[in-house]
Amino acid sequence: MVQKIPAPGELEPIERASRDELQALQLERLKWSLHHAYENVPHYRAAFDAAGVHPEDLKSLGDLAKFPFTDKKTLRDNYPFGLFAVPREQVVRIHASSGTTGKATVVGYTQRDIDTWAGVVARSIRAAGGRAGDMVHISYGYGLFTGGLGAHYGAEKLGCTVIPMSGGQTEKQVQLIQDFKPSIIMVTPSYMLNIIEEFTRQGIDPAQSSLKVGIFGAEPWTDAMRSEIETRAGIDAVDIYGLSEVMGPGVASECIESKDGPVIWEDHFYPEIIVPDTGEVLPDGAEGELVFTSLSKEALPVIRYRTRDLTRLLPPSSRSMRRMARITGRSDDMLIIRGVNVFPSQIEEIILKIPALAPQYQLVVARDGHLDTLEVLGELRDGALSSSDVELLSRELQHSIKTYVGVTTRVTLVPPQGIERTLTGKARRVVDKRPKH
Repeated sequence: MVQKIPAPGELEPIERASRDELQALQLERLKWSLHHAYENVPHYRAAFDAAGVHPEDLKSLGDLAKFPFTDKKTLRDNYPFGLFAVPREQVVRIHASSGTTGKATVVGYTQRDIDTWAGVVARSIRAAGGRAGDMVHISYGYGLFTGGLGAHYGAEKLGCTVIPMSGGQTEKQVQLIQDFKPSIIMVTPSYMLNIIEEFTRQGIDPAQSSLKVGIFGAEPWTDAMRSEIETRAGIDAVDIYGLSEVMGPGVASECIESKDGPVIWEDHFYPEIIVPDTGEVLPDGAEGELVFTSLSKEALPVIRYRTRDLTRLLPPSSRSMRRMARITGRSDDMLIIRGVNVFPSQIEEIILKIPALAPQYQLVVARDGHLDTLEVLGELRDGALSSSDVELLSRELQHSIKTYVGVTTRVTLVPPQGIERTLTGKARRVVDKRPKH
């Protein structure tokens, strides 16, 4: 695996600024963002007034804690354009979530927003070792989802050659990687596993492809999955983080020389960690829910947006800005099974420690009488195992989950390729069959 470590001269000045310089810039931009939201978005004016705060009350970064939160419900309640802070005619692009868990959340961008977004994604690709002239294969979905176009514009901004493949057509993905020989791929980690499996199915060693770096995001993944992908594909795997409500991919991204958690581009996105139940702001290093305030967005400023992602803020390492730890779960999709808190990432960690199991899995939640049940579907790497070996593996996985997670599960192991693959990206890790009422 080749690691392209950037020379200091290749970094933007803000990436090596002192903490005092960065915080001065954050305070200046935060004051602007609060005024911009208050003066141009009826929701924020009403919310600030109801909380008894005004943008002028912000004298220090810590004063942000006085201001109310924004959440996904806020966006849905103001659907489609109620949170725009500029006339709709100045919005040059609109993205939206899929709306699978409710009404879609709509986000908009001015031309300056698009340029800012492209800039932080370009910065992210450079942090991953990418340089002008590199060929980037983009397998994130294009369209209303921010992944594809976000990655695309950032790669072009950096001066890369872009292959806008989008998701799906896995055989063609492999063909184009073989023919065009890109050095970087941007894709969800779960779909990268599909691509690796397709290489193998075609009798090609994925570790011998032209790919050197994978920039993976759009879904949580573990260090164990990173190791799985790096070993099988022969690449460096780095984590990129973002969400459409805050901007899209490129809110934070890992540096290839350290791979120690995504660096938050704090000159554009101000992070806080809070206690999910109370909203209390926690110190750096404490685990809680990640909250972002945009510092430079024009079309859709977000003030204290609750991401629901559970993580920690870590001190700077490769850049002058703070990092975020690996996401351990979400405060709103945490499974509670008979009083036990269960995150899919916990199950994934256990599965990836068992060599005979593939890194594909699905959690099926159901109800038996008044009690919730959890079934874990795992996938065998080798379909030639005897029934007794499969039973032994099932018991091993069941025991490990009980030991490390504390919940009793039913484990079903299926043959290779037995768990449904997604075509365009995000893995469906949880199937909830419980009654809705």
